[in-house]
Amino acid sequence: MNAPAPRASLSGAAEHYRSVFISDTHLGTRGCRAEFLADFLHRIGCERLYLVGDIIDGWRLRRSWYWDATHDEVLRLILRLARNGTEVTYIPGNHDEMFRAWLPLGLEVAGIHLRPEAVHETADGRRLLVTHGDAFDSVVRYAKLLALLGDWAYTAALVANRWFNAARRRLGYPYWSLSAWLKRQVKGAVKAIDRFESALAGEARRRGLDGVVCGHIHHAEMRQVDGVLYINDGDWVESCTALVEHADGRLELIDWAARNRLSFFAPRRRTRPQVAEAV
Repeated sequence: MNAPAPRASLSGAAEHYRSVFISDTHLGTRGCRAEFLADFLHRIGCERLYLVGDIIDGWRLRRSWYWDATHDEVLRLILRLARNGTEVTYIPGNHDEMFRAWLPLGLEVAGIHLRPEAVHETADGRRLLVTHGDAFDSVVRYAKLLALLGDWAYTAALVANRWFNAARRRLGYPYWSLSAWLKRQVKGAVKAIDRFESALAGEARRRGLDGVVCGHIHHAEMRQVDGVLYINDGDWVESCTALVEHADGRLELIDWAARNRLSFFAPRRRTRPQVAEAV
């Protein structure tokens, strides 16, 4: 069966993909690199967009709230994609778990479909489970207080990271993520206990699927785990990564900040990003 012809990309879109997967944007926090995400969304077109959880940080909403024009811009661009024919699927994570109460209603809001999970079929016929992944994290699932403490510690690490890199910049050194390094040390121990990746791959195998796409642990990766394709699309706090599917079904992890040489030192933009030349 021939694949359907791709929809026309948005006006000014530099790149068009069959599917795009993003997660862990954490809108509503200072750590969110909303200006990088807005730049990405403004410059791409796609037939399907999967929002794989932790898009809006409801945990932070309970304590404090940070929102600027670039956060508005991200939402506006997602809505514009939906309005222009992109099939948008929103799969809530643990930080935006407030939306999970709406899942039984099967809601569609402004063209955005709210789903607990999805099964995506690539152009070359592979079937992938799409889920945020927190259900396979025993700390989040069974020790909510510990998870909240971990979130607080991660936020503190992000603050320390800003001061650390301000000092590195004055000394002439490039950006280096202290918070990401600290997170990997903690998350590495958690993953060793939980076997997060193996559990997700095992769930995909149990369902007879070829792979899994998730987020949650803020670590972009694509590899085979026990014969099943495991893909984590990363985050938009530090790594600024997305998973994209090309027209032929080829899957690729894109580091948007590195690819476009976006500076973490540059002042955060407050205005609508301009269309850039295609990379």
